[in-house]
Amino acid sequence: MWESADARILLLELLAHGRIRRRRCQGAAFDALSELPWTRATGRRSELCVVESRRRELLALLERVWPSWREDHAALIENGLPPTPEGWTRLLDTRRAEGLPTVPERINRRTAAALAAPHSKATLTAARRAALGETTPTHDGTVRLRTPSRLTARTTRGAIDLAAVARTLGEVAVPERAFLDGLELEGELRAVLLVENLGAWRDLPGPAGFLLAHVPGWDTATAARLLDRVPRVPVIHFGDLDPNGARIFLHLRERRPDLRWFVPPFWAELIASHGLRAPWPDDLDLRAAPPLLRELAARGMWLEQERIVFDPRMNGALEALARSLAV
Repeated sequence: MWESADARILLLELLAHGRIRRRRCQGAAFDALSELPWTRATGRRSELCVVESRRRELLALLERVWPSWREDHAALIENGLPPTPEGWTRLLDTRRAEGLPTVPERINRRTAAALAAPHSKATLTAARRAALGETTPTHDGTVRLRTPSRLTARTTRGAIDLAAVARTLGEVAVPERAFLDGLELEGELRAVLLVENLGAWRDLPGPAGFLLAHVPGWDTATAARLLDRVPRVPVIHFGDLDPNGARIFLHLRERRPDLRWFVPPFWAELIASHGLRAPWPDDLDLRAAPPLLRELAARGMWLEQERIVFDPRMNGALEALARSLAV
């Protein structure tokens, strides 16, 4: 138990202040201390104090499990930090900040966390970000695009014909850092179609002038940057008609309030033959959802988008929706 930093800092807090309160992250250590003869309950809820006549036993345990506690306690005091989990975390952050190497203008957020936090999966708090100076932590996602003809991307590094790349490779992957470099899209776009599932995005015969972007589930950070580059172009979302598909749409609409849901009327014809059973949560707000989605929710069913990708009516339905949204 005492190999845990949270447990050891609880011992230090008890020694320094004479009393401790129970915290969730220190629950096991608190419970263990409550059973020892040199602590007693104070009468306040979830609070212990040390029995002064037996303080030496607390000190002996601290010396055994944390040999450097005196130096670490002095460092906490020097930095004006309390002997608590939060104080210890802030002290370690300060020590890491003092040893940071020189880093470039941008680094991946996982790399940034590995340098400024305990490990690469840790949270980059405001203090940890500040320790990195002017460096921008990046997610480094990409947005995969199927582009129409005569679409160019331009950044401070130059320009490239995206349509030509797509003709050669079949698609274009645009990284987040290109958007951070000021990427702008030049060319005429009739609409941007966001497609949830990879198969549907790859196989859908998109109408002329449409930019098809793959938005995989909740990984929307880079797609959101794309939306910022097309403020006057109609944006349409095509996803599964299920609870998660509804949540993804609502999430994207927070970034793009004019986002429209593509639910072609003929899709309802597949409920009897291809509808799948699934419960819908009661707390999902479907008041503004298309009628078909509300019907599926009421019936406890859902439809996957891949089944209608090659329906000959798809292009006509997309064309009609795009025309209705054109400004």
